[in-house]
Amino acid sequence: MRHPPRSVLLAVAGAVALIGSVTVPVVTASGAAPACSVEYSVTSQWDSGFQGAVKVTNNTAAMSSWSLAFDFAGGQKLTQGWNATWSQSGTAVTAASESYNGSLATGASVSAGFIASWSGSNAVPNSFKLNGTSCNTAVEPSPTPEPTDPAEDGPPVLRASGNKLVDAGGVTSRLLGVNRSGGEFMCVQGRGIFDGPVDDASVKAIADWKANTVRIPLNEECWLGLSNIDPAYAGANYINAVKDLVAKVKAHGMTPVVELHWTHGQYTGNSAGCSDVHASCQKPMPDMQYTPSFWASVANTFKNDRTVVFDLFNEPYPDRATSTTTQAWQCWRDGGSCPGIGYEVAGMQDLVDSVRGTGAANLILAGGIAYSNDLSQWLTYRPADPAGNLAAAWHVYNFNTCANESCWNSTLAPVAAQVPLVAGEIGENTCAHGFIDQVMKWFDDRGLSYLGWTWNTWDCSSGPSLISSYDGTPTAFGTGLRDRLRALNG
Repeated sequence: MRHPPRSVLLAVAGAVALIGSVTVPVVTASGAAPACSVEYSVTSQWDSGFQGAVKVTNNTAAMSSWSLAFDFAGGQKLTQGWNATWSQSGTAVTAASESYNGSLATGASVSAGFIASWSGSNAVPNSFKLNGTSCNTAVEPSPTPEPTDPAEDGPPVLRASGNKLVDAGGVTSRLLGVNRSGGEFMCVQGRGIFDGPVDDASVKAIADWKANTVRIPLNEECWLGLSNIDPAYAGANYINAVKDLVAKVKAHGMTPVVELHWTHGQYTGNSAGCSDVHASCQKPMPDMQYTPSFWASVANTFKNDRTVVFDLFNEPYPDRATSTTTQAWQCWRDGGSCPGIGYEVAGMQDLVDSVRGTGAANLILAGGIAYSNDLSQWLTYRPADPAGNLAAAWHVYNFNTCANESCWNSTLAPVAAQVPLVAGEIGENTCAHGFIDQVMKWFDDRGLSYLGWTWNTWDCSSGPSLISSYDGTPTAFGTGLRDRLRALNG
């Protein structure tokens, strides 16, 4: 869904197709505790570059600033970094604290990330120094963590089984709930991370509507901590805020859906939302430069919690750029150089591969073209999923093309007969609920899933928004969804 007009900012560069990831923790040697310990990770890697991270733990007296030094051993060259001031001279690399993360208490840890090029080999550094003191570490492989079990009263682990979503016991489930907008735009506009409160009381208010699902839109530049984003709202700070909201959603028994909304890549063609290269509006397709790395990082973050659902890309619209529908669907699945789009596109297959390359088996949602309102060729072009855990996502508003039962019967019903179908966004700009009532009935009659847009206190005629207060007071539009959820799940 497009958002009410808001201010913009931004800048940055660099990556290509993700081909894998590796984590190499650097752990302390046996004996007396060292001055520090360091974990060095390669979180994603492609043909000529990689994304890495370091986690430093201070085991000595508290310090007000820190500087980590190590040597690249395989000809790697830094191109950018975040959560530290990064520099390189020859093979020597330094990551110095920023003003906001210099304080490091005894036993405290700090993380920073970077992007670098490589050729020949991507050897792991074997020695680290914190403020000139050796961290006295040795390299060992880390064990693969076991998937965590959700709490007994938490949300189910969902998977696609035929055309149904089922839980671990094989019982059919539906995703019924709301969207919680904010994480896609606040950070890139330098105004925060979420729009409005995301404390326990505000999440409980969603649960009180008897919702069982919350979709959380995200911004790839903020998650990756790119240099155009205010560090206070980027990188680890942003990721931790998302993880905290996911935990709150789960604590109230609801399924969290993390979704990529706004992405990098300059597009000024038909129906462009903005002329900015940065992730400040909805682009027609995700970009190969950063989106595979984004999904590899998100998948690594949540792969041990399969209650979290991944929604690959909000509202693709390559059909507005290309001259034929066939070209649009080919661009949607395969990416690459798409007609009318000036940046290299990451197709849905690239993103599925990025997620599955981490070992994550979480349920994946993939929306169609025409702002996810057209699923007419979704079955023909659906990406291959080695985990067999893929569902179709669809969006509908009263002003869309496919906004009547005739279209739903002809284009949605065939998809819903073969794979699970989730209406990730439903809404109308009338401040009423007559249209979504029709949508919900069609979906209820077929046991399908839907999520209302959006749990934000905007003007429901321009938003559309479900609430007038974060205590759950509904707008006239929101009343329709609230009453339906309570009737189904009350």
